[in-house]
Amino acid sequence: MLAYARDRRRFLLFGRSRRVDDETHRQRAEVLLDSLLTLGPTFIKLGQLLSTRPDVLPPAYIDVLSALQDDVPPAEWPAAKRVLEDEIGPVDERFAEFETEAISGASLGQVYRARLDPDTEAARTNREGADDIGPEVAVKIRRPDIEPLVNADLRVIKWSLPILLTFVDDSRAFSLENLADEFSKTIREEMDYEREAAMLREIRGNFSDDDRLVIPDVVESHSSQRVLTMEYIEGTKINDVEELDRKGIDRTRLAENLQRAYLQMIMDDGVFHADPHPGNLAVTDDGRIVFYDFGMSGRVEPFIQDKIIEFYIAVANQDIDGILDALVEIGTLSPDADRGVMAEVMEIAIQDARGEDVEQYRINQIVGQIEDSIYVFPFRLPKNLALVLRVATVVEGVCVTLDPDFDFIATATVYLTEEGYREETARQYVRETGQQLRRTGESLTRLAPKTERTLDRLDRDDLYVRIGVEDDENVFDKLAKRLVYGMLLTMSLFSMGVLYALEAPEASVVAAAFSVVVMIQLYRSFRKPKSIRAKPQFTRQNLRQRRGEE
Repeated sequence: MLAYARDRRRFLLFGRSRRVDDETHRQRAEVLLDSLLTLGPTFIKLGQLLSTRPDVLPPAYIDVLSALQDDVPPAEWPAAKRVLEDEIGPVDERFAEFETEAISGASLGQVYRARLDPDTEAARTNREGADDIGPEVAVKIRRPDIEPLVNADLRVIKWSLPILLTFVDDSRAFSLENLADEFSKTIREEMDYEREAAMLREIRGNFSDDDRLVIPDVVESHSSQRVLTMEYIEGTKINDVEELDRKGIDRTRLAENLQRAYLQMIMDDGVFHADPHPGNLAVTDDGRIVFYDFGMSGRVEPFIQDKIIEFYIAVANQDIDGILDALVEIGTLSPDADRGVMAEVMEIAIQDARGEDVEQYRINQIVGQIEDSIYVFPFRLPKNLALVLRVATVVEGVCVTLDPDFDFIATATVYLTEEGYREETARQYVRETGQQLRRTGESLTRLAPKTERTLDRLDRDDLYVRIGVEDDENVFDKLAKRLVYGMLLTMSLFSMGVLYALEAPEASVVAAAFSVVVMIQLYRSFRKPKSIRAKPQFTRQNLRQRRGEE
């Protein structure tokens, strides 16, 4: 916290702000990463959430924290068994087999393989169940005694927040408060396995007719708030390229299917699996994608969905104004932002992301540039949009691992066209153009009378012009101060010369001291960071410089 505050203010409680280089940010981020790992489960989750918030942390922090994996040694089996039996009953009675060695461990829970009794109703209704043997299941158990630990950690975060807010500007204070509220809500939701089961069932229902994906079914009779039992589906890890090639699976088609699945979740369904790293994605032998772990999942409001669609269409069409309009309407970009500078950012992002072929550019590079500008300007990032932003970049990374030449824009464009979004946008454009033409005609009919009245007032010398000057940077105030300082300096220097000529050394020394003070103030007025000579915050030159340093 002290390091973060020190980066924001030169002398903590006073002094102007300073710019810290990327190397210093990266060193601080490495220290933060070690601290989060040491502090345990809650803070590991906090680090994962921070890695999705470029409106809070600089890009170097985002890069370092993005590597933070939710990989924690599982709790001892006796403690986990106690949780399991408290929720659904004795293990020996509820399961035919149960492997006590966890197959995966996370900060909030751990997963075990088991087999249901073939006589249970759950086994009979499971599509892979047999008469003589029950189906395999994955049993996710909440980490023992995690609730009081999480509650204590959340109190620490809540106590620490006002200290951090002292050292940040209003926009970033909004983001930090937003982040704290979001984190408290997210981690409690992730500990609620009943919610996870509901999200899993909903997403599974949305893809019930899609034979390209496999989403495990929930075993209701063996699930509760702290235990979630699901159908066990085995597969090859999605980034195991060699194994996929050995099995003859088309990796390009696999990448397309994965991308289309997430486009459907975000644009059509409004509910999405929000943790698509390779550990939660697998591939069956027949080339279908398996999704695991729905603890981190989210919803997208219809309004945000519409704006995301507009954003994707604008990116595909290289429509800079359309991209900026979508960001403003979402609430990410301030309407008062310098559109000229932002347009340059978008142009650079698209140009840098584009390959030899005009259409070969990747969405993660575009989003990466937007993330950089979010911190520099900064933006305000809505909660669910931050999660969507993370999902987009992680999914694109997985797709590029599967196929280095994967073209996200081409896949997204085909999807938007098939679903009718681009045609609907074209029809909307035609409707809006017609309305604009109608309003233009109405304005033209009113223009002649207004022009005549204005000319009559001008002829009678009865026309007054009122001019208002916007001065957000206090330019006039600075000019006035400098003018006053200059006049005082001239007067004091003149007085010092007169007094010295009149042989009044004591008085001339006083005048000289006064002159020095005024001169220092005048000099400082030109040295303040927010001087009349404005510095662009994000330009082609410093973007290239930052990339060169990376």
